[in-house]
Amino acid sequence: MYSNKTMKSALETMMFMWGEPLEVKDAAEVLEADKNVIRELFRELQAEYEQEGRGIRIREVDDAFGFVTLADNEIFLKKLCTPVRVRRLSQAALEVLAIIAYRQPVTRSEIDSIRGIKSERVIDGLIDKELVEISGRSEGVGRPLLYKTTKEFLKKFGFSSLKDLPEVPEYEEMRREREEEGYGQIAIDFEEKE
Repeated sequence: MYSNKTMKSALETMMFMWGEPLEVKDAAEVLEADKNVIRELFRELQAEYEQEGRGIRIREVDDAFGFVTLADNEIFLKKLCTPVRVRRLSQAALEVLAIIAYRQPVTRSEIDSIRGIKSERVIDGLIDKELVEISGRSEGVGRPLLYKTTKEFLKKFGFSSLKDLPEVPEYEEMRREREEEGYGQIAIDFEEKE
């Protein structure tokens, strides 16, 4: 049997690492102690944090205990967590990202052909931001690299899968009209602002 001091220390460590409220039964099992003893130690820790005016508190939720921040410190958290400079994607990056998202896997030359301008630097920037990754090589001449979007892309744009991408009927309609007129792929010129 461990001392109360050792068990309190272990409870703090487990709560910190667990990341969500730690159930009394799980903590008791790990410490090989009675659930009532562990519950009481959690409550003692909870009282100690409050008495000492700590910025971290321990909250009990349905026979589980976890760390929370002191509500009075919310103003400091907002200041800390508000980015000084919000980094937005340039128009060129959004264009390339949209092409990759809808046409993936796609080669750089296909992207360049659609945009009508070179996209190498933009693609490299999207790879650096972990929104795009290399997914292999094409079977075409020279075996160029293929690009696709990443899980980070889905996360940042709020999609659960690529099926959630909005339909782009205008693009498909324009593409069909241009092909019928014998123009081939659509090439739209945009100013690159990278």
